[in-house]
Amino acid sequence: MNYDILLAFISATTLLAFFPGPDNIYVLTQSLVNGKKYGLATVVGLITGCLVHTTLLAFGVSALIKANYSLFLVIKLFGSLYLFYIAYKVFRSNASLILGGDNAPKKSMLSLFKQGFIMNVLNPKVALFFLAFFPGFLFSRTLNTIVQFYVLGFIFMVVSFLVFSIIAILAGSISGYVTKNEKVGKIFKWLQIVVFVGLGIYILLSDK
Repeated sequence: MNYDILLAFISATTLLAFFPGPDNIYVLTQSLVNGKKYGLATVVGLITGCLVHTTLLAFGVSALIKANYSLFLVIKLFGSLYLFYIAYKVFRSNASLILGGDNAPKKSMLSLFKQGFIMNVLNPKVALFFLAFFPGFLFSRTLNTIVQFYVLGFIFMVVSFLVFSIIAILAGSISGYVTKNEKVGKIFKWLQIVVFVGLGIYILLSDK
C-alpha cells in the first residue's frame, strides 16, 4: 500500500474542495439564506450523493455513462430540469419567506438534504470527474480495485464534508445579521434563482 499516493489524493481533494465551484457556491448560498444547520444538511445531501457516484465508478457504470452519449444526455437533462424547477419554485415564493426569519417557515433540513442529494446524483459531470480523477490514485497492487475506489470515495467524502461544513458554518454565522435588512430578502431570492439557473445551464452545456 502506497501511503504517499493517499496523501497526494487528500491534498488534491482538499484543494479541489476549497476551489470555487458549483457545489461550494450552492452550499454558501443555502447557508446564507437558511442558516448554518440547514447549510450543513445541504452538505450532507451533497456528500451522500458522492457515495452513489463512488458505487457507479467501482462497478463500471460511470464508464458506461461516458461511453453512451444518449444515457449521458438523459441524466444531464434530468439534472438541469430539476435545478430549473427549484429556481421556478424560488421565483414563485415570497421573498420574506426565502429569508426564513424567526416568524417565517423555513425549508426543512430533510428537504435541503434531499435537494443536495438529488442535485449531486443527477449531475453526470460528477460521475465523469470521479472516473477521470480516482484511477490515477489507486494505491495498492494487491488490494481489490473496487475496495480501493471505495476507500478513495470515503476519503473524498470526509475531506469535502469538512471543507464544505466550514463554508456552511461561516456563511450561516452571518445569516442572522444580513437577514435583518428587509431589502436582503429580494436580493437573496434572486441570488438563489441565479445560482440554480446557472448550475442548470452549467450541466446542460457540459460535455463529456
